[in-house]
Amino acid sequence: MNADNLRAGSARSEAEELLAASADWDLSPSRHLHYKDILMQQIDHDDNPSAEGSPAPPRRGLPPRLALALPAVSLALVGALAITASGGDHSSAPAAGPTASAPAQVNRATVTLGRIAAAAMKTEATPVKEDQFVYVQRLARENKGALSGPVVLGAAHKEEIWMAQKPGPTTTTGWLRSSGKDAIMPGQLVPSTFATPMRPGLWYPTYAWLASLPTDGDALLELLYAQTTVEQGESEDEAVFRTIGDLLGSVIMPPATASALYKAVAKVPGITWIPDAVDAAGRHGIGITHRDGGSATRSVLIFDKDTLAYIGSQAYFISDGAKARGATSDVLFGIDAVMERGVVDRHGEVPAKTAD
Repeated sequence: MNADNLRAGSARSEAEELLAASADWDLSPSRHLHYKDILMQQIDHDDNPSAEGSPAPPRRGLPPRLALALPAVSLALVGALAITASGGDHSSAPAAGPTASAPAQVNRATVTLGRIAAAAMKTEATPVKEDQFVYVQRLARENKGALSGPVVLGAAHKEEIWMAQKPGPTTTTGWLRSSGKDAIMPGQLVPSTFATPMRPGLWYPTYAWLASLPTDGDALLELLYAQTTVEQGESEDEAVFRTIGDLLGSVIMPPATASALYKAVAKVPGITWIPDAVDAAGRHGIGITHRDGGSATRSVLIFDKDTLAYIGSQAYFISDGAKARGATSDVLFGIDAVMERGVVDRHGEVPAKTAD
């Protein structure tokens, strides 16, 4: 075995050992998968030493991803994979940006979210039993660019999430399966595990927990600010906006909770309205974005123009952060689309209408 093979084999075995271990550290499930993605892409790079540069972290701030809980030692690897965003692939999603004056954008965002909240109250409730799973299927495109190179969106691939609903503490909160080109660990059912049992909450949002939340927008927003983890490179307001997007993209919630959530979004400082935003499936919708000087990124929540249902999201490096990396405008580095939601009795099972 030559030196390159020895190095690749060592990297893989060490990474697999890390993935097999469980840890309890201060990251939400969506962030756990973010770091798992980075680690697995680094393994792929080590197996292909001729590739130019190292893979950049795929994304931040995108919708909810159930994930493996990685040990803290893997953070050293994460820290080594800094992003340099000198460009972006906007082929399926033009840069979503405000077009009207700032006050008008805020007013239209508030009015639109009021309409969305009213529409959510009229939707039919889909109760979920404690022994069932919430199933969500998404299309996603993520940054596959190299270190010190431009952001390059990979191919759209399918992601399936099974969120457990157990009311008591559990170490496995759900499962994830990705498939298609540029998927990480394609075809494998990956558990979201924690060393310390998790109770239902913001990191483990069961239907019953969501139903217990305040249905008053102000009270719900206060709770979100109190419980949201603010990551490096984002403001508190952006962290809350990103967390709301995480919830919208990964759960089924009672109509009253969904309505309150949209009312809460309307009260986050810095929100603006976008007349046309495109999700990973190419669907055009209304966008609500958040932007402030304290964040390196911004998220866009996308809603169907007719039904006002949430359909997907985008994530951008904002102008200041993008310019620091050589770009002249906001850089799209992640995009997704919610394709199906349903309730199933076992993880790995899909609702009848989504079965191939």
